[in-house]
Amino acid sequence: MLAAGSGNAKKGGHRSFVPIAPGRQILSIPNYIARARLGTPAQTLLVAIDPSNDAAWVPCSGCAGCASAAPSFAPTLSSTYRPVRCGSPECTQVPSPSCPGEAGSSCAFNLTYAASTFQALLGQDSLALENGVVASYMFGCLHVVTGNSLSVPPQGLIGFGRGPLSFLSQNKDVYGSVFSYCLPSYKSSNFSGTLRLGSIGQPKKIKTTPLLSNPHRPSLYYVNMISIRVGSKPVPLPASALAFDPVRGSGTIIDAGTMFTRLSAPVYAAVRDAFRRRVRAPVAGPLGGFDTCYNVTVSVPTISFTFAGPVTVTLPEENVMIRSSSGGVACLAMAAGPPDGVNAALNVLASMQQQNYRVLFDVASGRVGFSRELCTV
Repeated sequence: MLAAGSGNAKKGGHRSFVPIAPGRQILSIPNYIARARLGTPAQTLLVAIDPSNDAAWVPCSGCAGCASAAPSFAPTLSSTYRPVRCGSPECTQVPSPSCPGEAGSSCAFNLTYAASTFQALLGQDSLALENGVVASYMFGCLHVVTGNSLSVPPQGLIGFGRGPLSFLSQNKDVYGSVFSYCLPSYKSSNFSGTLRLGSIGQPKKIKTTPLLSNPHRPSLYYVNMISIRVGSKPVPLPASALAFDPVRGSGTIIDAGTMFTRLSAPVYAAVRDAFRRRVRAPVAGPLGGFDTCYNVTVSVPTISFTFAGPVTVTLPEENVMIRSSSGGVACLAMAAGPPDGVNAALNVLASMQQQNYRVLFDVASGRVGFSRELCTV
């Protein structure tokens, strides 16, 4: 694999700066998106960038259940497309592999995303993100999609998780397992954010916190959150409410594939109550999934998350409040996680709360960093 046009050719010494934009305005999805060129000659797709997923996938021609109006990838029109065969080591890395035919047949697999289930064939082809070109990138070619297609990025997704099929893992010799992003405001329609691949060009001065690993969910980016403040006052929380515990499933992850921060129910209740006490205005009725809304102008306190290090990320008003389309109602842009299930004890620091921050994922050095950076035009 090579990253063309990216300068330094030593192992892990390449770089690529990829423009990204909010998918909300362009594709009506919560993810941030980048332009990807797949195949030879290149077919351009607007793919979602998701750090909480591994496998890449795109809708392929003739896909049943894929968005009919969205562009799809035509493998037969690419001279460099190659199917990955059953019996190959790569076929064992996909979720739920299926090889009903002989060893030489194409590797099929199933996966889920949001409220949808996919049937896909594993293939390889040339993939370009801006000036970085990967000669043989493995991805799923979607053939059947069932469920709520509105929750699915219509032109595909590239996973930036930590698993073996992620972009980071497939290119670890090229980019050294390092990337960062700066997310523009979700209200923007410009490609003014940047996804930076490789250690070259990353911020020199950036505060970092250790990256944690959960063997039960190895793809996710866990960090140790140790406290939360509303304004200048710490939110009263027992240490156990924020503790990282892989067995119990508790802890905090950084995720740009989720739009609004979700906190475990007891943590959210404490943050919400502290926020309401600080605002001191009547709470209006709920709006959508948000329960702390105001139909009058209020003074919005900052909310700060402190991670081991220590590293503190302080959210200004634009990262704290979301306004209704009419502008008459403003709500705290956070919510409680599910009451039960695998994510009940999980805190998710999501994309709206990360906007206009540079977030660095340095897997090679086991750290995550944060620095304030304006990336909205």
